[in-house]
Amino acid sequence: MKLNDRVAIVTGGGSGIGRATCLSFAREGARVLVVDIVSERAEKVVDEVRRHGGIAEALAEDVSTEPGAERIVSRAMDSWNRLDILVNNAASFSHHPIDEATREDWDKVWSVNVLGGSFCSKYAVRVMQKQGRGVIVNVASINGLVAMPGWTTYNATKAALVNMSKSMALDYAPMKIRVNCVCPGMVHTPAMDTLLAQMGVSVEEAERTFLGPRCMMRRFGKPEEIAPAILFLASDDSSYVTGTTLVVDGGYTS
Repeated sequence: MKLNDRVAIVTGGGSGIGRATCLSFAREGARVLVVDIVSERAEKVVDEVRRHGGIAEALAEDVSTEPGAERIVSRAMDSWNRLDILVNNAASFSHHPIDEATREDWDKVWSVNVLGGSFCSKYAVRVMQKQGRGVIVNVASINGLVAMPGWTTYNATKAALVNMSKSMALDYAPMKIRVNCVCPGMVHTPAMDTLLAQMGVSVEEAERTFLGPRCMMRRFGKPEEIAPAILFLASDDSSYVTGTTLVVDGGYTS
């Protein structure tokens, strides 16, 4: 198995891409700390993992606070006494154009999408340095690579995460810590369902209107189609890969 006996933290692990990643990691032998701000979601994923013979624990925590991030890493250490993989997947989907965005709007999306990943990485790196190796995978978005109308606040945070990943890779390569970034395209997740409901648009209409003109595959991706990319970057299959941005978007940005 690709991740046999390794310990992984997945933030935002209770749904969507995070859930698919937790299940994938567990199937490959990892012990997974499923972190989500909603405890019921994290516990449900843990139940799924355990039903299939995997090892996982749930933790309800807010990644946007530094004490919360420290508690996340401490929990993994308390449970398994090591940390091999951190997946910074938790995200806020708050999005506004510049002329509408308030300081509160910016604080909300920045604190989760950028500061959350930086805080979790800060405490994970301290452990990984002592171990002499580790892997961090940051889940950004194609919104960090191309403009999306009306999404300036969200777009800016994902662009920051893309470049933060490259900078982290440079800083920590001498310590044998690899850092990479995955940029999913439009993926059909519970968060996407919520967004479409707010817009009053069906999945089929969204695929036809938003994806058709741009996406070569003319459909939403599935969380299960993003998780293998994260698994690749977390495993030794990518042992010579760091500082890269892996785009999984059905051809949207090509």
